[in-house]
Amino acid sequence: MLTTIVQGEDTARPPILIAHGLFGSARNWGVIAKRLSATRRVLSVDMRNHGDSPWRDSHGYPDLARDLAEVIAAHGGRADVLGHSMGGKAAMCLSLLHSSCVRRLIVADIAPVSYGHTQQHLIEAMRAIDLSAVETRGDADRQLAGHVAEAGVRAFLLQSLDVKAKKWRLNLDVLERFMPDILSWPAITGQFDGPSLFLSGAASDYVQPAHRPVIKSLFPNAKFAKIPGASHWLHADRPREFEAAVAAFFG
Repeated sequence: MLTTIVQGEDTARPPILIAHGLFGSARNWGVIAKRLSATRRVLSVDMRNHGDSPWRDSHGYPDLARDLAEVIAAHGGRADVLGHSMGGKAAMCLSLLHSSCVRRLIVADIAPVSYGHTQQHLIEAMRAIDLSAVETRGDADRQLAGHVAEAGVRAFLLQSLDVKAKKWRLNLDVLERFMPDILSWPAITGQFDGPSLFLSGAASDYVQPAHRPVIKSLFPNAKFAKIPGASHWLHADRPREFEAAVAAFFG
């Protein structure tokens, strides 16, 4: 089963399950999960091939959806599900393929479509680090700066570096092999009729007006909202506004 950080106490409402994006981990969501856990149980998972969860030979969205369904089954059988980016696609697949597991759904800044960009350059950047020469996270950051200019992106990636063990907590080989699947959307039929919120960053172009027809075809009760001043990393850019939107919709 996926490694899961459990916070908060059981209440009459189902737990909130949080699924992170590519190269992320449950720890990235620690502050938001803790604040949401003031009123209910919150489950933050490391997705397969990330963090402390098992490494697998596949990384398709139906696989990720089954992983999430297994976690929910172990915590009461139903959850309110929040997924960002890759985790948002996994959450959508979960709601379509295992609909009984999901009460309410929030998809953070992603749509059920294929995207043309790639994150392959970040895999190559992580591989380029000479881990044998890394004694501190600062050592790794200085090396990574030669490949990734944005300090925020470097800091995010380095959260998945185990400095002491000199290894990445990411299965880079499988993530590279499945990058086309991660960027695309599987051929899934059916609908999720429960309440769903597609929450986007106003400064992000990941969810566009042209995507709304396909979203509504799969999620007929979908609502749409944007967080002003937020990019694709809306939960990091505007954490309090993001948290308030999640709490209101799930509450």
